[in-house]
Amino acid sequence: MAGRLFTYAYRHTRLMEESESRVEMTVYLHTPADVAASRLLENPGNYRHWEAEHSRLMRAVSEQGRLANQIAMLRTTAFRLVHRRALFEYLRVRRLTGAKRHKLLALFYGSRDYANALIAEHHQYVRSTSSYLCAQHLGENLMHDSAFDEPLRLYEQWYSEYFNAYCDSALEETEEERRATSSLGALAPLLKQRVAEARQAILLMPQAPQKEWREVEIRKPNGDTQRLRTLFGNQ
Repeated sequence: MAGRLFTYAYRHTRLMEESESRVEMTVYLHTPADVAASRLLENPGNYRHWEAEHSRLMRAVSEQGRLANQIAMLRTTAFRLVHRRALFEYLRVRRLTGAKRHKLLALFYGSRDYANALIAEHHQYVRSTSSYLCAQHLGENLMHDSAFDEPLRLYEQWYSEYFNAYCDSALEETEEERRATSSLGALAPLLKQRVAEARQAILLMPQAPQKEWREVEIRKPNGDTQRLRTLFGNQ
């Protein structure tokens, strides 16, 4: 319905039907996220595990009595899924092997067996990626929420930068590595603050802003912002 927004709340059944349809679409799409999510369809046990987990996420959304509250909960759910995907994304992008990979998993899993921790992290990544795709689909195509376009993509990018800087600093061992990560380590508090401010701004965004969204809607330029831009380039 062009020019109009839906205002009624969605039932849990509808959210799950839409989500399951989105997962089925992954076999026809070729983005890295779709390729990862399509693996759910290869194993009935893994699919049932995801279905039960995703159902709990959608129950938290459907229990909200008004559409505006459902949108807020779906945004919050998307943030959590971005966070859950970050560790395996870091492993994938950095291509860690050997002692570095063991050290990273021990940082998050403690004394848990390395092989079991790696398997658990991969399974969580697949499930979280699948649910994240579903949340994007629901936000964009069912609830027509503008936050699931550019704002959430930028949040994902900024959280990745913060998380990667944290892990890089935690894994440094040699003097060369310390020199390479010293700047990012010093900026970690600013990166974390930027993520927190972006999250709050996105939660406060209207469903359909009166004007086209830009990065400035999340954070007005200041000295810290300019310093971050110098490191990461224009975003």
